Amino acid sequence: MSASSPSIRLLVADDHPLMREGIAAVIERQADMVVAGEASNGVEAIEQFNTLRPDVTLMDLQMPRLGGLAAIERIRTMVPQARVLVLTTYQGDFQAWRALKSGACGYLVKTAIRATLVDAIRTAHAGGRWVPAEVAVDLARHAGDEMLTEREIEVLRHIAQGHSNREVGALLSVAEETIKARMKSILLKLNARDRTHAVTIALQRGLIQL
Repeated sequence: MSASSPSIRLLVADDHPLMREGIAAVIERQADMVVAGEASNGVEAIEQFNTLRPDVTLMDLQMPRLGGLAAIERIRTMVPQARVLVLTTYQGDFQAWRALKSGACGYLVKTAIRATLVDAIRTAHAGGRWVPAEVAVDLARHAGDEMLTEREIEVLRHIAQGHSNREVGALLSVAEETIKARMKSILLKLNARDRTHAVTIALQRGLIQL
């Protein structure tokens, strides 16, 4: 590599073309970076990663065909040292926790991307981690909390859509009493007063999306 060649090669995986274009516009102004490839879904992201072997991958969480978390896990299985920064519209600590657990080295909220993108990429490339201060505070605050199970999250998602316990039970093919028991567990884990409060907390923390 010549002295003038960019030292950080990037793969940008996001299903929104405008987001990819916006990131590319920021990267074009950096002498030490280049967008080596793009992907519009998780399957393409894995394929492009295998072909390009980028230094840093920017990965959206919500994508068609295969989500960002699953794509990160597969990439990290193939290349454990892969550096992946998550792109998301959700600031909640739960999404950040899942991303970091899957092997991401950082977490970028899209609304703040113009101010943080370049520093985050350089930090990731240097082997560090990048987590926004406000997300780090939430992660620390809930570090000792018991996490909701996937089943409990599924129940809460249906509750957020306005379904009763009986309706949720029918949708999940379980007894209404089972849903009541899961709701009791959900309220306890989230320290919520009632169902509405639980849904509000879950939305704020990124446990569910409407």
